[in-house]
Amino acid sequence: MSTPILSPCIGICSLDEEGYCEGCFRTGEEIAGWAAMSEAERCRWMDEVLPEREARRGA
Repeated sequence: MSTPILSPCIGICSLDEEGYCEGCFRTGEEIAGWAAMSEAERCRWMDEVLPEREARRGA
């Protein structure tokens, strides 16, 4: 039995004019490579990279 992959996806899957998903703030390339990342990498992205990206975009 496999464990589900941790993901920031919230089901709003639409890339904006800058190429970022409006729901999770990843690029299409980052979304495509998500499953190949280690769980530690995914956690770092969700804890650090994506919140920082979201804050910059909201500023």
